[in-house]
Amino acid sequence: MSQSKLSELTWQEVRRAGEKGLALLPVGSQEQHAGHLPMGTDTLLVEKVVDRALDILDQEASVSSAPSAAPVQDIVRLPALPFGHSPHHLFAAAVSLSASTLGAVFDDILDSLVTSGYHRIMVINGHGGNDEIMRLAVKRFALRAQVTVAACSYWTVTAGDDEAERPDVTPGHAGWFETSLMLAAHPALVRTPVPARAPVEPPPLFDHPPHPGLTVERHGEWERVAGSTDDASGADADRGHRLLHERALGLARAIRAFDAASR
Repeated sequence: MSQSKLSELTWQEVRRAGEKGLALLPVGSQEQHAGHLPMGTDTLLVEKVVDRALDILDQEASVSSAPSAAPVQDIVRLPALPFGHSPHHLFAAAVSLSASTLGAVFDDILDSLVTSGYHRIMVINGHGGNDEIMRLAVKRFALRAQVTVAACSYWTVTAGDDEAERPDVTPGHAGWFETSLMLAAHPALVRTPVPARAPVEPPPLFDHPPHPGLTVERHGEWERVAGSTDDASGADADRGHRLLHERALGLARAIRAFDAASR
């Protein structure tokens, strides 16, 4: 497998890679992450998961007994889109695109890639507020362009092999999951010690809907919970490394499966 960064290729190389290659677009955000994580947490983490996944694919390609039916073809990684849909974090600080603007940005990026010769594109998201907009953009774009497009959020793809998981607080926001990942990926950016969060009563409806299947939002909830969904004080780097590996391994498998299905 060969992998390249779009920013480092000439236009001729971009065109050649697009003939059979797969374009990856990481997407993050800039928004408050309580008092202990940086604004760019979502962007930093999705970039790290993508990096690790591509390393795994490279390692597999170098081993003849790797359990893949065929090696992944050329991968061209785009620079991460660092802004997302974050109006719910503006009570503190964020750089937010409206839903319509982010949808238009997705449309323009996808259209540019297709015009530049790509027919297989995968969008990898790092911020919950982007998820629905990203999936709708992918669905709409495939209706009007000769392209095969995939989308996922990095926390949804996992190898499913690690007992370190805590699905009750995953992905959360500025809580145990993200803080553990940041302690593993970018420890110097975590403001430590991470303070314990006082219990919040009643629990926010966006994170604890009153009935399964409901999506519920109540005005002022994010500010009331001080910008985080759960207590991050128990986060640790060792579990963060395991969580990061699980997501990277899951993403590597997802990329391989999409590559095989879209050739």
